[in-house]
Amino acid sequence: MNSIYLGLKFVFSYFSIIPVKFKKEDDLSQKEVLNYTMFFLPLVGFVLGTITVVLYNFLNTLPILGAIIASCVYFVLYGFIHTEAVLDVVDAVYAKHSGKDAYKIIKEPTVGAIGVLYSVVFVILKVAAFSFLLINELYLELIAITITSRMGIQFTTYFSTFKSTFVNLLSNSFRGKTFLISTVFYSLLILFLTKFSFLFFILLSFLLAILLAAFIKKILGFLNGDALGVVFESLEILLSVSVLFLWL
Repeated sequence: MNSIYLGLKFVFSYFSIIPVKFKKEDDLSQKEVLNYTMFFLPLVGFVLGTITVVLYNFLNTLPILGAIIASCVYFVLYGFIHTEAVLDVVDAVYAKHSGKDAYKIIKEPTVGAIGVLYSVVFVILKVAAFSFLLINELYLELIAITITSRMGIQFTTYFSTFKSTFVNLLSNSFRGKTFLISTVFYSLLILFLTKFSFLFFILLSFLLAILLAAFIKKILGFLNGDALGVVFESLEILLSVSVLFLWL
């Protein structure tokens, strides 16, 4: 039971800015703790997506501005951790084109102008897509996207190998039974929130996640935590656009 509780706390402390306290004796490196950390990852999306929707409804007297603010706050809620990954991956890609070591570049604390420009484009696209969903009151669809995108990360982590000690530890700790239960549980949650047709987006998320991961690996020659961040940001944009096309 303690492993479940620690896994729940750890996932929110690492993948969001929600304040979480730990005791000195808490061992977060245990495989059982990391197994539940992966199980609860989509729950982070549910909580952050719900906060985003509630904030927008609080600001609904300013429809467009309120939607933009709420969408930007969503980035803040997960600490821009995945957006920062876009910077690093783009830098590594262009460095490899110049004959440099992509892995060495991706680990450097500095970033190049092209990486910044790409990350800005990602932010603009996602803010625009999320704002459209909010303005048109597609609240449950937005929350479903924030859950489904993280299910895609679960899928990629479970089925891929990484050049990252931490991500490999997560991958090796994430048991097949837990992955299956997680997929069923969050699929039922999405089914409860949205129409039955939205379950298609789970399959779409899994497909896009594996294709994006394979594309990044082909370019860089490896996958790491930053690559997962790019997969995540890309998924949320692509899933949002897919919902918009269906809505229109």
